[in-house]
Amino acid sequence: MSSSSHDIPTHSQQPRKSSATEVHGENAQNVVDLSELNGEDQALAQFGYKPVFKREFGFFATFSFAASISACFATITTTFSYPLYAGGAASAVWCWLISGFGCMCIAASVAELVSAYPTAGGLYFTVSRLAPPEWIPSISWITGWLNLIGQICGVASTEYGSASILLAAVSLGSNGRYTPTTNHTVGVQAALTVFHGFVNSLNTKWLAKITTSYIVFHMLSIVTCSIALLAMCPDRHDATYVFTNVTPDSGWSPKGFSFLFGFLSVSWTMTDYDATAHITEEIDEPEKKAPWAIFLAMALTYIVGWLFTIVLAFTMGEPTEILASELEQPVIQIFYNNLGRAGAITFAVCAFVILNSCAIAALHSLARTVFAFSRDRLIPGSRILKIVDKRTDTPIIAVWWSVFWCAAINLIALGSYEAVSAIFNVCAIAMDWSYCIPIICKLIYGKFQPGPWHMGKLSTAVNVYACVWTAFVSVIFLFPTYYPVTVDTMNWAIVVLAGIFVLSTLWWMISGRKFYIGPIAETQVTEGVMPEKEEEHMEKSALS
Repeated sequence: MSSSSHDIPTHSQQPRKSSATEVHGENAQNVVDLSELNGEDQALAQFGYKPVFKREFGFFATFSFAASISACFATITTTFSYPLYAGGAASAVWCWLISGFGCMCIAASVAELVSAYPTAGGLYFTVSRLAPPEWIPSISWITGWLNLIGQICGVASTEYGSASILLAAVSLGSNGRYTPTTNHTVGVQAALTVFHGFVNSLNTKWLAKITTSYIVFHMLSIVTCSIALLAMCPDRHDATYVFTNVTPDSGWSPKGFSFLFGFLSVSWTMTDYDATAHITEEIDEPEKKAPWAIFLAMALTYIVGWLFTIVLAFTMGEPTEILASELEQPVIQIFYNNLGRAGAITFAVCAFVILNSCAIAALHSLARTVFAFSRDRLIPGSRILKIVDKRTDTPIIAVWWSVFWCAAINLIALGSYEAVSAIFNVCAIAMDWSYCIPIICKLIYGKFQPGPWHMGKLSTAVNVYACVWTAFVSVIFLFPTYYPVTVDTMNWAIVVLAGIFVLSTLWWMISGRKFYIGPIAETQVTEGVMPEKEEEHMEKSALS
């Protein structure tokens, strides 16, 4: 029997016990007997959802999954140009340290919520437990669509960046005879997206195995690359240059304002914190393992990413020269200048493999998000999208729905790279605000019941800083990164974001509020004998 989300018992309440008469007929198929479920699935059933996935992710696989979302070696490779334009070496180093702290506060706040409400809906679901009943439909609608659009843009940008790195490696291998074009990049990203769709069509056991191998390869790549750069660089900068040199090339003044654009690289790397939340229905003991994986993976990214940024600052040479590289990838140019063609190709391929791992994990998370939102009827075509394939125990239709939209968005680059870049910029803004909305509800309404992982007395302060930081950095995200502003240098993200809000609001006013009531309880729970076994049970009792 379906009900509005505010009728679902919280994890701290006892499940409602259904009598045999309540569960006969149409409702019988939606009844879940708690006595037949393990602890994790019992908790999920109490949230109102029928367990459909196998829990194949242990802690190490979950941690590796959470770390793969950031893919700091590869994402720094694709975004290092932003702090260089913003203020040079000092911007790259100090913006990572400052922004990373803000990102850690968001990650800790997300981990706390995931521990309390471990469902595939992620923080979208938590709103139904934290907001007043009358506000649940509208706030859930906003949170859900922000998160979904942010994830789609995130996967699309990851696929595009992965294709760019691969083609840069090909260009290096051809000794410059081949020059990548936008058409080539779009074609390669489409092929990669389809390949990742096939990988995500495998069962959860194989996805867990693939994910587990990632973290080892990532750490080996970033450590060996750092050692090689420091050992082979013929003319390293000194510490004074690395930590104090501010040479903005963005055109903005004063220098302090230009310096702020260095935060962008960090925010694009340390985001999608709740990706792990969307696979909690595939994790053993998700209320403990998922939040620890999120927090520790982000802490690892924070520390390792900062150290790698410092290595790049020491070994990058003249910033204007690497920014003018024909490879259009400053970090790969740094590899080439210090390690030669073979070394540059080697680490470019490593970055490509790592970014592909990120894309696989992000698509996995997106598909589970589509599944979760579909069972709550948030997305058109929900009846089809929530189907789980019996052969693989994965939502294959949701996977390929995700593949289609991620590949389609990148087709915009054929007409205008500035337009598709603006869509990529929306990724971090949309996802970070989809986290802050439930965090704000937690702070305002006081309905939060902590799970096993929580911050205790630090919780409120960390939550507040996470929201303040998000508001601050969102403004920077909407500014053009170069001045003077032209059609080519304009940051169209604000236009895209405004369009999303206008269209989603209109859709809500015209149609959404008529059919959408927030997260739905698709099951009833009962303890003891299921109705179809009741007669057999009574006969055995009489005989005994």
